[in-house]
Parts: sequence; structure tokens; C-alpha cells
Amino acid sequence: MKIAMIGTGYVGLVSAVCFSDFGHEVVCVDKDLSKIEALRSGKVPIYEPGLDELMVRNFEAGRLSFTGDLREAIAGADAVFIAVGTPTRRGDGHADLTYVFAAAEEIAHALGNYAVLVTKSTVPVGTNRKVQQIIRQANPAVEFDVASNPEFLREGAAIDDFMRPDRVVVGVESARAAVVMSEIYRPLFLRDFPIVTTDLESAEMIKYAANAFLATKITFINEIAALCERVGADVKQVSKGIGLDNRIGNKFLHAGPGYGGSCFPKDTKALARIGQEHGLPMQITETVIKLNEDIKRRMIDKILDLCDGSVNGKTIAVLGVTFKPNTDDMRAAPALTIVPALVGGGAKVRVVDPQGRREGEALLPGVSWMDDTYKATQGADVVVILTEWNEFRALDLSQLAKAMKTPRMADLRNIYSTYDATRAGFEAYVSVGR
Repeated sequence: MKIAMIGTGYVGLVSAVCFSDFGHEVVCVDKDLSKIEALRSGKVPIYEPGLDELMVRNFEAGRLSFTGDLREAIAGADAVFIAVGTPTRRGDGHADLTYVFAAAEEIAHALGNYAVLVTKSTVPVGTNRKVQQIIRQANPAVEFDVASNPEFLREGAAIDDFMRPDRVVVGVESARAAVVMSEIYRPLFLRDFPIVTTDLESAEMIKYAANAFLATKITFINEIAALCERVGADVKQVSKGIGLDNRIGNKFLHAGPGYGGSCFPKDTKALARIGQEHGLPMQITETVIKLNEDIKRRMIDKILDLCDGSVNGKTIAVLGVTFKPNTDDMRAAPALTIVPALVGGGAKVRVVDPQGRREGEALLPGVSWMDDTYKATQGADVVVILTEWNEFRALDLSQLAKAMKTPRMADLRNIYSTYDATRAGFEAYVSVGR
């Protein structure tokens, strides 16, 4: 089948590359012509393990192409995917649908054959109905259907998530659209991955409900972690004990500095806003949003305590600033709250992150970027583990302690233990929930 993908951001590019690997003919469209040229030359604008090799392979095989011409891209397409950004709108927390509606308008004027318009972007409930109205008003003669196909990609594991999904959600209204979507996802259906076919509104709601639930799970274990610190329990043991219950599960039960990234912060705010607009406040979700910010500030207090109440004049080495490992994404990362607080308090901050510098240099002014962990901790007063990159999981703690001015560690991802740190020569060690 021929697929047009409008937008070459994270979701659009990963989806397009994976669809082309299924054997479909995929044309990607983006208004940024410099980005199109970079993609044609094999340069991926984001860091996602394995994406560059997969993209180049399908591009060279002729199944994947890039263009700035929308009309050219959708000519003869069986499905047109909208995968543009839906950032949080300033002032009210709602998802900004400007790019979605603009794409729908352009598609309406350019579409000359029947196609299914598929919303891949995360959008509030009712958006697909509005897309449908926009197209009908702009081009009453065109034959089309709309579909909702939310994404569930984890940054750092997106390709595997796409190729081996827990489920694929498809919201459609007509049998014809259902057939097109079934053909697009046929390779997954043949391997018995669940395809959930539902109505438009339910598909839209599934995305928000899923992310809000996972954000709640993270926030719950972080709140339990705070209580563990007060009563002398170990949150890692608590997480293991409750996670073995298959009604709960062990995923997203790792205490830390709070959730971040492109999805959870944006989607929880959007869900809260949807509830407010319909006169039914999402009280759990609204509380989760507030608590997540409180958790980040609690991490700052941990570091301050290690510095005897003040970071002024202290040298602090921060290991990891992306919101999670295996990505270069800095959106809503806990580091964006914690690091500026340290700099603002007068600390000299050295940062080490395998992929965070490209975005981080603009987002974290006033810090020194270093490539080597051991050099970054030389003469430092405190080392803070903020993102659990693999290269931070097996550090020579004795070497770190010997090189530091005052060997103190804030392990905000619970990678090590008090025993590990003390044996290595650290005079002070704090973690989360232990």
C-alpha cells in the first residue's frame, strides 16, 4: 500500500520507517526542506537506537522517500497519516491542534482519490470529528474516511515497540476504512499481535487513559518512596513485593526524580483539561501533575542536604540530563528543574550525558559539559546520578570517591546502595525511598 506521512518528528519518522520495513511504499512530508535534505542523505535528526540503519536500508530499497511537496506525497495514497506536533497550549494546558488542523486543510485541497486520513498525533477526544468537518468543508467532493491510530512508542525502544506492540489501536467508522487499516497492519496481525478496532472517540481516549495511568503509577511509587524514607522501609523491596502481583505488574514502579518526556507531562495536562471542559474534573490526574512537580523539588532538597544546606561555591557533577536513557529528548526532564536550581544557588555544575548535549546546551545555560565521568567528578563536592544510562551503572566508585573533594553522592535512580558507596569511600550517600 502507499502511505503518506505528514510530519517527520519522532512519531512520524519512526512510524514511516517501520511501515516501509513492512513493505509499504511510504512518502514522508515536511515543510522544513533542510530536514528533508538531511533525511535523504541518511541523517536522522533524533537519537533513537537502530533508527538510522533501518531508515537508510528502506530508503535505498526504494520503499521510503522524503519530500516537501504534500500534493506529490498524497497522490495515489491509500492512507495519509497526520503525525505533526500537538504541544501543550500556553495558558490552559490543552493540546495545541493548530498543526493538525492546518495539515487537514492542506490535505483536503490536495486529495484527488479515496484515502483514509489517519491521525497518529496524540489529540483530545473529538479531534477526528473536527478533522472530518474541516475536510468536508474544504473539499465537499472528495471521498475519504478518518481513522484514529494513536501511538504507544517508548523513546529508546520505539522500533521494538512498533514491530512487537502490546496492541495496535484503530478507531474507524466504516468497513472500507477498517479494511485499509487492516492491510496496513497485516504483518502484525499475521504474527498475532492484538489489533483493537473501536470507534473514534474510544481510540482517542485510550491514548490519554493509558499515559495518565502510567504517570499515576510512577507518581504513586514516588509517593510511597517518600514514606519509606520516613518509616525505614526500602522502596525497591516494596516495588518488588507489589510488582509480583500480576494485577499490578512491575513496570513503572521504579522510584526516582519524577516523570518527564514528550508524552506524560503533555497528556496528563490535556486529559485534565478535557475533564474540566466536560464538567468532570480528573481529580487523580490533576493530583498526579502537582505531585510530580513536588517530587522534583524534593530531589533538590536531597542535594542541598548533602551540601549542608547550601550549594553556593560547590562543584557538582551531574550524570545524565535527558528524561530517560537511550534518547536525546530533554522535554520536561527532571534535570530542567533540578540543574537550574543548583546553578541558581551558586553551584558550579558539570554535566555528563551521552546524548543530552545537543538539546541541553540551550536549555541548561551556565553548566560545563564534559565527556568523561571521572574527569567531571575530579575535585567535585557532590556527584548526582539523574539519568540511568548504562555507562553510569558500573562506575568504579572507589576511583570516583578518591578523585572528589568531598565524596558525596545523590543517587536519584537507586543504581547503587549505601553499602556499595560506603565501601568505596563515600562519606555520604542518599537515594530515593531507602
